[in-house]
Amino acid sequence: MTLEELWQLFPIILTEHQDCWKEWYLEEEALLKKALLQMERISHIGSTAISSIWAKPIIDILVEIPKNSNLFDYKHLIINNGYNCMSQNENRLSFNKGYTENGFAERVLHLHLRYAGDNNELYFRDYLIEFPDVAKEYEKLKLSLWKEYEHNRDSYTNAKTEFVRKYTEQAKKLYGNRY
Repeated sequence: MTLEELWQLFPIILTEHQDCWKEWYLEEEALLKKALLQMERISHIGSTAISSIWAKPIIDILVEIPKNSNLFDYKHLIINNGYNCMSQNENRLSFNKGYTENGFAERVLHLHLRYAGDNNELYFRDYLIEFPDVAKEYEKLKLSLWKEYEHNRDSYTNAKTEFVRKYTEQAKKLYGNRY
């Protein structure tokens, strides 16, 4: 399939927060803790971790491994637990679960495998939880971009980048070396 065909099959969908997202994350966290070698931290990130805003119904999970580990030692273990590798480079691997030939499954997950400390998403998440007014600004931005970029995930993400960068920087100043 071309990228455009994939984007048609898997459009951007936003929905009100669902209480089941936390439960789904916790179930997947338990599975991953049993399956993976040593890890530093596993975290629920992304908008589904923020109960006050609309989100794509995709559970984002950040798995941080020790800096002296090899990311690729984890790849096979993650794939054996139902994930597909979406992208990789020397410092990051991204996986998904819940994408079928007929569209999204009921549960869709993205797993981001990184070295410990590569975790800006934690700062952004915490900032939005602590500052609901900023979370609502973010929701408003996402809703304004939704239909325009419904079938172009890259442009949707790029249109949010400046907002995310700005508040991630503010969070890092506020929280210091929290992570």
